[in-house]
Amino acid sequence: MSEHDLQTVQTGERCDIAETAVVGEPHDASDGRTRIGDDATIRGGTIVYTDVEIGDGFSTGHHALVRDGTTIGDDVLVGSHTVLDGDLDVGSGVSCQTGVYLPPETTVGDDVFLGPHAVVTNDPYPVRSTSELVGATLESDVSVGANATILPGVTVGENAFVAAGAVVAEDVPADTLAVGAPAEHAPLPEELRGGNDLP
Repeated sequence: MSEHDLQTVQTGERCDIAETAVVGEPHDASDGRTRIGDDATIRGGTIVYTDVEIGDGFSTGHHALVRDGTTIGDDVLVGSHTVLDGDLDVGSGVSCQTGVYLPPETTVGDDVFLGPHAVVTNDPYPVRSTSELVGATLESDVSVGANATILPGVTVGENAFVAAGAVVAEDVPADTLAVGAPAEHAPLPEELRGGNDLP
């Protein structure tokens, strides 16, 4: 494991951190500590900045990035090439598959599944004008399919299901299916009801 400053990194028991992972990457001179709970597995190429709080049972794929200001609950998977871009909150039991992007100001509830290359955005008018970043909220037991995009300020309600490839531009009520680009809402089919059963 490569640690820039052991005084700024606190890990729990039974943590397996690859030698090519970087834990405690400083953002600036005033950064706080990096705290990682018990039973973490951090694979090669992963970078975890300072000012990050991670619960027990954390696991990454290869080359994941967790930026400063991120808070992560227990039993969270951050897949290979996934970016948690700082100043965001991730609940417990969350599964971020390969290539997921979560920007600052995002809030993710408990037991949320994000499929490969799902993207959440936070800038209403990228590059064209200066605007305040507006994070999205994914409430507990939300499932987001591969390559879906959640636009700034959107709330996806508890137990909602966002289909693969959907572009979600408006709030999705709880227990609702969002499908298409732009996403349209439909009643959640019976086989998709009941929340996520993540390992």
